[in-house]
Amino acid sequence: MSAHVFENKIRELGLTLPEPAKPAGIYQPVAFAGNLAFLSGQLGRVNGTLITGKVGKDIDLQRAQEAAKGAGLHVLSLIQHQIGWAKFKRIVKLSGFVQVDPSFTDISAVINGASEVLAQVLGDAGSHARTSVGVASLPQNSAIEIDVIVEVHPG
Repeated sequence: MSAHVFENKIRELGLTLPEPAKPAGIYQPVAFAGNLAFLSGQLGRVNGTLITGKVGKDIDLQRAQEAAKGAGLHVLSLIQHQIGWAKFKRIVKLSGFVQVDPSFTDISAVINGASEVLAQVLGDAGSHARTSVGVASLPQNSAIEIDVIVEVHPG
């Protein structure tokens, strides 16, 4: 699909892509290997504010899903700015990490926030394999972090 299709879909949904996050360490936001692009982890930011805390203790499921959606928007921003819509083919895999209270088990529902926004914007190209994991802590006390593997067109 062309860049216009994705950009029109983003506008149609009333979404705004954030500026890509700057690396917080010694790594690249995107690393290419053959026809795959590995996107570094994106934290759960909503309107520039990092959503922090343990899901099930400090924040509820709905707020955690908003954080995951925010991370999904950052993934789309990386695709737009670092890969380019013309080169983008599809999302292959999404790995989601949720900082949880030990009693919270609805981890997949949290990561649905990211999967849903990718599917809404990218259609079939946003359908992906997925892993959702609950963890004790994440960088900067973020409630969630996702990373994505993208297939790109050769050349």
